[in-house]
Amino acid sequence: MIIAILVLFFTVVFSGFLVKIFPPTDTKWLKMALAFSGAYLFTITIIHLLPDVLMNSNGYGVGYWILAGFFLQLILELFSHGVEHGHMHHHHGRVGSMPFLLLGSLFVHSFLEGSILVEHRYGTADHSHHVNDNFYLVLLGITLHHIPAAFALMSVLLSRLENFRKAFLWLLIFALGSPLGIVFSNTVLSQEAPDGLIYTALTGLVAGNFLHISTTILFETSPDHHFNRNKLIATLLGLVLAILGDFF
Repeated sequence: MIIAILVLFFTVVFSGFLVKIFPPTDTKWLKMALAFSGAYLFTITIIHLLPDVLMNSNGYGVGYWILAGFFLQLILELFSHGVEHGHMHHHHGRVGSMPFLLLGSLFVHSFLEGSILVEHRYGTADHSHHVNDNFYLVLLGITLHHIPAAFALMSVLLSRLENFRKAFLWLLIFALGSPLGIVFSNTVLSQEAPDGLIYTALTGLVAGNFLHISTTILFETSPDHHFNRNKLIATLLGLVLAILGDFF
């Protein structure tokens, strides 16, 4: 748990400093990173998250939670303007103002992602081992997803506040989202069975959330279905990495 908290927190922190290396106007690398992370997220959702939550749930109710997660992300993006998948809308809001709704929606998004990272759960020995494997696969997916998201958020904050130090301090709210989600699940939910209502609901919500984000990213990286070799390679690499996780 501690490793996951540190990894996710410092991923956002270090990604915030990328604005000093890559100008926000140069988004070529960002699109590659998004294609890679989008393919990875989509793959682990299909081959890990969805099978796990469906096997552990009692009945078909989990489908409603997945749908809720999908459309919850749609609502959150009304306030975040798609920052979580690399959009940088510098024209929204006046200079000097804080985008509190944007930060709030990203915090909720990040908290939910962290909430499914529970290391120890009930069940058979074989099944528990499988869940622990998924812990690190999902952790990697969230980490890859947070790199372009943190860069985009820092770019938006800089355009609003025009001060790196102030923007960085507000970025820490996003950085704390997933770690707080991990602490919540590993304390409040540590004694809950895999088919418990709360854990099933959270996993279903995040699976739907990932489906929305990953498919949006993959569609946006190929506008009008134009062929782009670099984006295709990045997408395939993300797919291959997620699949290879099953063998390690």
